[in-house]
Amino acid sequence: MRRGGTAVLLALALAAPGCGYALVGKGITSDPSIKRLGVPLFKDQITARVVEELLKRGRFTVVQETTGVDAIVEGEITSYTTTPVGFTTTGATPTQASRYAINVTAKVVYRKIGQKEPIWQSEMFSYRDEYDMGEDPGTFFDREDQTIDRIAQAFGKNLVAAMLEAF
Repeated sequence: MRRGGTAVLLALALAAPGCGYALVGKGITSDPSIKRLGVPLFKDQITARVVEELLKRGRFTVVQETTGVDAIVEGEITSYTTTPVGFTTTGATPTQASRYAINVTAKVVYRKIGQKEPIWQSEMFSYRDEYDMGEDPGTFFDREDQTIDRIAQAFGKNLVAAMLEAF
């Protein structure tokens, strides 16, 4: 009986390395025949960041057209919200927003041309970040612009990782 238990443990130990773990960036789920990828506009900076992240992968030629491509990534920003999440106080009363959260949500489909079923899709792909207003209200738009750029970059990076990396 003891030999049987040892054999089972040995078999499990030998099988464990093949249990679906992969290095990040190595588990490509897309078809290797996809070389030219069309990415029409999402919204300003977000499209640029998605394209930038796809180009970093080094295996795609990325264009904004939808013709003459092997696959397409279509995205639509469905929600963009800015919400105050922190306030300055005078005494015990909150008086002015001092910290904001920005949330971007999109509907995204990655599909090979000629196939009905998508390679990957998400109805509600979202990313959220926060920024401080600072002491000077005149810097509000500068800080918001910096945050939008940071969110666009993180959104693109997370989206491409979700589309291309197997988990």
